[in-house]
Parts: sequence; C-alpha cells; structure tokens
Amino acid sequence: MKQFLLSLSLLLAIVPSTMGQKTSAATEWKTATSNGYTYRYVTNDPMQTRFYTLKNQLTVILSVNKKEPRIFSFMPTRAGSNTDPRSNTGLAHYLEHMLFKGTDRYGSLDWAKEKPLLDQIDALYERYNQTTDTVQRKAIYREIDQKSGEAAKFAIANEYDKMIANMGAQNSNAFTSYEVTCYLEDIPANAIDRYLTLQAERFRNPVLRIFHTELEAVYEEKNRSLDDDSWKVEETLMAALFPVHNYGQQTTIGTVEHLKNPSLLEIRKYFNNYYVPNNMAIIMAGDLNPDEIIKKIDEKFSYWKPKEVKLYNPAPEAPLTRIQTR
Repeated sequence: MKQFLLSLSLLLAIVPSTMGQKTSAATEWKTATSNGYTYRYVTNDPMQTRFYTLKNQLTVILSVNKKEPRIFSFMPTRAGSNTDPRSNTGLAHYLEHMLFKGTDRYGSLDWAKEKPLLDQIDALYERYNQTTDTVQRKAIYREIDQKSGEAAKFAIANEYDKMIANMGAQNSNAFTSYEVTCYLEDIPANAIDRYLTLQAERFRNPVLRIFHTELEAVYEEKNRSLDDDSWKVEETLMAALFPVHNYGQQTTIGTVEHLKNPSLLEIRKYFNNYYVPNNMAIIMAGDLNPDEIIKKIDEKFSYWKPKEVKLYNPAPEAPLTRIQTR
C-alpha cells in the first residue's frame, strides 16, 4: 500500500520491455517446454522471463537474477477499488488488511472456540448495518465490542508477520489500488518451500479475525486522507476527469459512511469472487530455478479452482470538451 510506486516499478522490471532503449535484436513471443511445463517467453529478453499458465489457469511469471540469494515475490489479484460494490466502497482495501490475520489453521489458539464468536460478530455487523435507530445501533455496537474482546482472547496477533519474519523475509507489505490488490514479500532463496506453503494456506480460507481492531487502523488511514492536501487534490481531479468511471466515483479507501458500516459477509463474498487462480498471478524474480519453482507452485496451489470472474466493465466516458474546474 505504502510502497505502491516502488512495487509497480519492481513488477515492470521483470516484464520484458525495450521501451526507451535502442536495440537491433528482434523480439517475438515464443513457446517452449521444460521439465514438463510449457511456457511463453520473448526472444532476446535479457531477463529471460518465463510466462506460465497452470492447469487451474493461475499465471506464473519467473525471472532469474543471481545477484543475491533472495527472491522477490509479487502476488497480484486483478481486483481493486473499481470492483468495490457502490454500497460498500473501501471493501477491497479492508480485505487486503484482513489477509494478514490468518486462517482456520493458523492465527488462533483454539479455532473451535473462536469460530462461534466470529460467527456472532458477523451477524452483529449485519444487524448493525441494517439498523437506523441511533440508540439501537449503539447497543449493537456494544455487543460487537464485547464479542470482539472475547474472540480476541483466542487470536494470535500478527502470527503471519512472525512466521514470514522467521523465514528471513524483508519488507512484507501489500497495497490496494483501482485495478489491483497486491501482496509483496522479499524472502531468502532457501526459504522458498516454507514460503509457498504459507502463501497457499493464506489464500485458502482467510479468517476475518481481529476485525474490530483493524477497523480502527483503516479509520485512521481515512482520517489522514481527509487532512492530506495531495489526497484531496487527487480525489477532486479524478472526480472531474471521470464523472462515470469508478476512477472518479469511488476512492480506494472508501467513504466515511461505508467504513463505519462494514459488512463481513460482503468482504467474504468479494474474496470468493475475485481471489481465484484465473484472476491472480504469482510473480517471482531472484535466485531461483524456474524448472523447480514452477513444479513447487503447481503442487502447492493445485487445490485452487478457477471460476468465472465478472470484471468491472464501465460505460464509456464522454469526451472532455471544456476545462474542468472544482
């Protein structure tokens, strides 16, 4: 999130390109097979990047760089704030935060005892969202606060962060933008097996635990944006340039009203709709053997099943015929 521009530049660095460079060598897409896996590549690519599509339609992009014994991993999902429901803006960003909170297999001291409490919290948030009476809303929120406190006793705070740090990872992060949500890690090359095991589990069945606390973190981000002139200028600019497209009609962090009325059911629905193999990619660059890595990724993520994805398809914008002012 905070490293969006840096992350984007790293992604672009491993995709073959000759922009801004003079070259006499011709480039074209080719297909090859190695170790039982077919991949595409670009001739005369100095990065020798391989583009795979696995049987479950997961895209894998691998590039070798032996400069250091480390691997940079970039896992994008083709879904961001553009695909937020108009009634639940900020949802993709919420989900990004929650994907650091664990699953039913890690992040909990006792999942059997934690789950009933989390189910009650889900239901309470739905009641809260559907209630308009101020007094009743306050009473429901007190219940949410109480149940969240009880559930938190079973949660292992920051277990994902601890596990990834114990592997020797650096700069663990994520970001949400209009078109994409991405998860980034910089890991030692010899930790690749543990890393892939953790990531496969991370996206299997994420649990929306410690949501009450994470909500405060997102509130704080929103509050900072309200006081940040550059954010305000960008939002005003996008609204003027895109009166129809979601680029200008809803922000990545969402509205205050929607942030105060989150739906855990909608967040889970969003995950199920967009976090599928045919809508995601695993991109790695560093000290790796593509023949070995692609097999490991295939084995770890074979449980993932593709499904039809309904992507954002906006109506066309009318041409700008005058200077826009606000």
